Amino acid sequence: MADPDLLGDGAYDPTGDLTPDDLICPADEILNRRALHVALVEAIADAGPLGSDKRAAMLPILKQAMDAGRKIIASAFEANPFVASETTRAYSWLTDAIVIEVFRLAKSHLHPNPNPTEAERLALIAVGGSGRGEMAPYSDVDLLFLAPYKLTAWAESVIETMLYLLWDLRLKVGHASRTVRECLRLARDDYTIRTSLVEERFLAGDEALAEELTTRLRDELFTATVPEFIEAKLNERSARHAKQGGQRYMVEPNVKEGKGGLRDLQSLYWIGKYVHGVKDASELVQHKVFTQDEYEEFKAAHEFLWAVRCHLHLIAGRAVDQLTFDMQVEVAERMHYTDSGGRRAVEHFMQDYFHHATDVGDLTRIFLVAQEAAHLKAEPMLQRLFNRTKRAKAPYAIKQNRLTVAEPEDFVEDPLNLLRIFEEALRTGTLMHPDAMRLIKANLHLIDDEVRQNKEAKRIFLDLMLKHGNPERALRTMNELGALSAFLPEFEPIVAMMQFNMYHHYTVDEHTIQTISHLSKIERAELDEELPVSASILKGGINRRVLYVALLLHDIGKGRDEDHSVLGARIARKVAPRLGLSRKESETVEWLVRYHLLMSDMAQKRDIADPRTVRDFAKAVKTVERLNLLCVLTVCDIRGVGPGTWNNWKAVLIRALYRQTRYALENGMEALNRNERGTEARKRLRAALRDKEDAGWTEKAIRAELGRHYPPYWQGLHVTAHLQFAEMLRDIGPDEMRTRLTPDEDRDATRVCFAMADHPGIFSRMCGALSLVGANVVDARTFTSKDGYATATFWVQDIEGRPYDEERLPRLRQMIQKTLYGEVVARDALAGRDRMKKRERAFRVKTSITFDNEGSEIYTIIEVDTRDRPGLLHDLTRTLADANVYIASAVIATFGEQVVDTFYVKDMFGLKFHAENKQKALEKKLRDAITEGAKRAWE
Repeated sequence: MADPDLLGDGAYDPTGDLTPDDLICPADEILNRRALHVALVEAIADAGPLGSDKRAAMLPILKQAMDAGRKIIASAFEANPFVASETTRAYSWLTDAIVIEVFRLAKSHLHPNPNPTEAERLALIAVGGSGRGEMAPYSDVDLLFLAPYKLTAWAESVIETMLYLLWDLRLKVGHASRTVRECLRLARDDYTIRTSLVEERFLAGDEALAEELTTRLRDELFTATVPEFIEAKLNERSARHAKQGGQRYMVEPNVKEGKGGLRDLQSLYWIGKYVHGVKDASELVQHKVFTQDEYEEFKAAHEFLWAVRCHLHLIAGRAVDQLTFDMQVEVAERMHYTDSGGRRAVEHFMQDYFHHATDVGDLTRIFLVAQEAAHLKAEPMLQRLFNRTKRAKAPYAIKQNRLTVAEPEDFVEDPLNLLRIFEEALRTGTLMHPDAMRLIKANLHLIDDEVRQNKEAKRIFLDLMLKHGNPERALRTMNELGALSAFLPEFEPIVAMMQFNMYHHYTVDEHTIQTISHLSKIERAELDEELPVSASILKGGINRRVLYVALLLHDIGKGRDEDHSVLGARIARKVAPRLGLSRKESETVEWLVRYHLLMSDMAQKRDIADPRTVRDFAKAVKTVERLNLLCVLTVCDIRGVGPGTWNNWKAVLIRALYRQTRYALENGMEALNRNERGTEARKRLRAALRDKEDAGWTEKAIRAELGRHYPPYWQGLHVTAHLQFAEMLRDIGPDEMRTRLTPDEDRDATRVCFAMADHPGIFSRMCGALSLVGANVVDARTFTSKDGYATATFWVQDIEGRPYDEERLPRLRQMIQKTLYGEVVARDALAGRDRMKKRERAFRVKTSITFDNEGSEIYTIIEVDTRDRPGLLHDLTRTLADANVYIASAVIATFGEQVVDTFYVKDMFGLKFHAENKQKALEKKLRDAITEGAKRAWE
């Protein structure tokens, strides 16, 4: 029988194909298939005799139709930015229509073959995402050309012509040409091929051939290989998650491949279709895999994630699945999120995103255990033998090696069981069974005020953190099931709350759990070597209840208009007693929450070599007990921000501040006397130089070196730096400049020392030299000797926050010298290098400039809190130099895109900046420099 596609113009009626009515706009508005067919046939008839001529005639018509259809879909989606399924179906239908039209015309008009032989039967089948009928604007088109036997020359010509046309349309086509037998053979060995065939869908051509493939796949492959397919999909999922970072709350998630993303949902559907033969996810309810409520969660997550993916494609104009910072802002705007409640629109959007990602995780767990229950993924016998766990106490039971509830009706009669089950999971060392999870989620309303005030409930909750050695697991499971917010309603606002900045790696709730995890690790002696001070504090005895509760509540005030430390302290004042803490313990928790950033700020934003810094901090802390608690809390807080945030630099600062403050609290404030510290420093240098007597350090030379510096020099540097400067200043000429670059492993930085004749603006020129080589300054000290020489020390790190390798030091040294000698002008050389990366432009940081005359006995402290960018420090120091401001030291603290540059300064007469008019004039100059630099960075 002749192929109906090939009987001529009158026999093929494109409108005869099924026209769907579930697209985001009417199908006829997207594409008039009859008009397209007629236009293409006429173009082919008018074209030259060669196949290339006919393709060239078809291309503009197809392109115009496809572009117009896409534009109509995009416009409808823009007006309904959450309507995803109808949008992805519309893109799929448009793509199908174009592909089918090209296929049919390739057979009927470009390579006519009115009476094909049996071997020339050919079916066009959509596979993968195309087969599922879900496509984002720039999704790949996955096609299978199915033949009964080896491809004939005619079939190869048809396929080649078709692919050339689709490629010319800029479609990204994944294609394969196979027989039914080849499909079965390859699918047995390759799970990627097998998965794509799970979703095969007939488009055009020989339908009987396509039906044969469908039947044989199920009968000869799918039915007999269910367990191995599930195992393969789970392994694939684990590998994918590991590649994407393994966290559901990655701040720049991949919508398609990330944990809790679309691929996880698709994996559930693949397995469901493979096992149960479902054509739609709603059928999983009939097979009792999901409850109706769980399916609604599936549907909501599916809609939201697909909507986000479609917006990403439309914004980028190409296939993009990474939700980068700049994209998050644009997607939030397209989805009509708005700023409110002290939070940006993008933060509200990302909170919704993470809620859906959590739901996907819950659904995945439920689904997979349902398959285990059906013996589709049996645990290996050896593993079962080795994984013996403790017996569960009534009313609990162990099912599939997971903790569940034996009698659900009896269980919910006592609402405290909704807390006890988490303690039992820790006691038995088992994960929770999805049946138990479902039961908890369905009965969270039973955790009411009466339960929250119950003495036993308080004990259970505190014991989850204090008693079983794994508080992280209990709190994370409670949080994912909603039980943590049910018992602690004040926690609910920070669940899945994203902080839109480059500093925090996790949502606020996950960060909180991470901090508690770090505390638990310190208690288990896992971090003794890395955190000796915190470890010794805990071993010496500390109020664990206070510390754990303070960590749980330290960020609970985030996301509101008010300072989160102030609001958090007020919340802690109510919550701590409710959790069973005494009045004194509650007051300490409140103080810790209120001042949980104090130690970090003092260590990173102030010069801790200045005795006044330590004295002020000691006055605020008041007792060694509070100092101990705050120190451990600070360490856990910084480590909980994300991988790599805690480093040796921060460790050195925190330890130094802790030890000096403890010394002051135990021995009195007078122990911090500046002169005594200077005397000790001179003694150490004298001893070091006497050891170098062979190098010409006579007693006279030593006395000269000890007498050439002012007091601040002696208390601001370590003896190794004093020794280095003594060598550099020895016999230095008035026009000579000397530099030394030394790795400072204790601080994870490279120490750069300068010695030269002092003159105005020298500090700024040094900053410019370091900016040119991409060095990030993290700390700096500059001093002037009595005989007119400047000695400056900078601690720098490379762009990755590490000290410079030995092989990079010569180039660093060379560029510094060229800049200092005037061979390179930093301002000119930096032009074009200080542009901001696109993904970083979405962040806003409000500039704040403060003047503090109380924090130092000698200097005014100018603190500039603003948006970080390349060359900022050079701009600020140049502005201060032009205003005749002497910079004694600079402390630089970076928090992602935010930087706090703190300068210890005096005016040209050596006085503080007390006059308000002088402060305002200087502030204006600094703000102008920041604004001007920001414009350059955005060009």
